[in-house]
Amino acid sequence: MCDDLTAHQEDAALARLGLNRRQFAVAGVAGMVAACADAKVADKGGLAEDMIDIATPDGSADAFFVRPARGRYPGVIMWPDIAGLRDAYKTMARRLARAGYAVLVVNHYYRSARAPVLSSMAEWRTPEGQARLKPMIAAITPDATTRDATAFVTWLGKQRSVHPQKGIGTCGYCMGGPYTLRTAAAAPERVRAAASFHGAGLVTPGQDSPHLLIAKSKASFLFAIARNDDQRSPADKSILADTARVAGRPAEVAVYNADHGWCTLDAPVYDKVEAERAWARMVTLFKGL
Repeated sequence: MCDDLTAHQEDAALARLGLNRRQFAVAGVAGMVAACADAKVADKGGLAEDMIDIATPDGSADAFFVRPARGRYPGVIMWPDIAGLRDAYKTMARRLARAGYAVLVVNHYYRSARAPVLSSMAEWRTPEGQARLKPMIAAITPDATTRDATAFVTWLGKQRSVHPQKGIGTCGYCMGGPYTLRTAAAAPERVRAAASFHGAGLVTPGQDSPHLLIAKSKASFLFAIARNDDQRSPADKSILADTARVAGRPAEVAVYNADHGWCTLDAPVYDKVEAERAWARMVTLFKGL
């Protein structure tokens, strides 16, 4: 979870790089601009992409949709982390699209503002960024996410680039992790694979805990857990594995040698080695779509 403890760990990671947060923010934005420019050059003629709007019961959600320019492919719904839809996630989506998927990256803050709400993870750690986001986070409820997920699955099913006989996958990061479980339960006949990366709040004491939705799905799961998240809630991995086993759902549950946020390109704790390992497991999972 992106709280004060993980903030201290991010500061330590930056210190090892010889950077402070301001320097990282400048370097990170510059690096992402370059990465996105390189991706557009590499994708010329290979991918099609658009910013689109999707009607939901609660309004109109803006999203980024990228897919191979020709053919029909399994759809994937990507839920960003706490900083929302931004260039880092567009770059990640393009990479997944090049692997043969039609990827929808959603703005889960659409009820409050259009994307990008923040331009990088570094902004979340500023007082201004937190003041902007916290009311938006509070406006997202489990029922609202379920309604959104249903709308996104329905929208993907109507796209010419999405294969009608293939299943839909979903992946989520940080606060987007539990949204993958809600997506799998919202459309069990369509969503066949769900991957959570350093997901926050997957297991809670309440009756609406995301992990309880495993039994309402027909999906296979990947739970990639950060080592510092595991240190704080060491029982969660066993609960996730046991819940999936009892429900008869395939699930890979693993603790990675990296800290919360390690999979996101613009995160201070981004760990390329462990991020690539997690990415490979997701691609393997999605091959079953």
